[in-house]
Amino acid sequence: MDQLISFFEQKIQLSEKEIALLERMFTYVELPKKSIIIQEGKTESYLYFVVEGILKGYKNKNGKIIVEHLVGNTTLFTALDSFMNGTPSEDCFESITDCKLYRISKTNFNLLKQSDTKWNQLAEAIINESLRCKMERVHDFQTLTAKERYLKFIKQTPELALQVSVENIASFLGIEPQSLSRIRKQITF
Repeated sequence: MDQLISFFEQKIQLSEKEIALLERMFTYVELPKKSIIIQEGKTESYLYFVVEGILKGYKNKNGKIIVEHLVGNTTLFTALDSFMNGTPSEDCFESITDCKLYRISKTNFNLLKQSDTKWNQLAEAIINESLRCKMERVHDFQTLTAKERYLKFIKQTPELALQVSVENIASFLGIEPQSLSRIRKQITF
């Protein structure tokens, strides 16, 4: 729970009472690797925080898996549109490694937001961060070469670069796995 509280305290100041509220609202979950956490077509009713582990968020386009999210430690994730609007998820999220998570239900999340305006501000910050990441990703696809995208990925998330398969990284970066293998051979550290 300390990592979750620390994550929130980086964004908003929390009183002892608010920390106790968080401890009641979030539940701890452990999942083995290859567990489906969020299913396409189902309405997502949880917001998750990764304590330990790696997950991928993807879409299945005509049998081809397109990885859109790689999620590591101390990160919030959900199928955001589904969670916020109660619509069926277009994404799947699956654990790549064994995972330790905290999750809060949509009902408890709404209760939290009703208890104090700071939680609404936090929700807005989470949504804005998600949008910023999506916009940066689109920008990178438009302006960076495949090699530059890979170098940026390993610089920003070295722990993911070491633990995620070439196929998943390639899909995330919009590169064929063979091309990523060639790029990796060209790079010396």
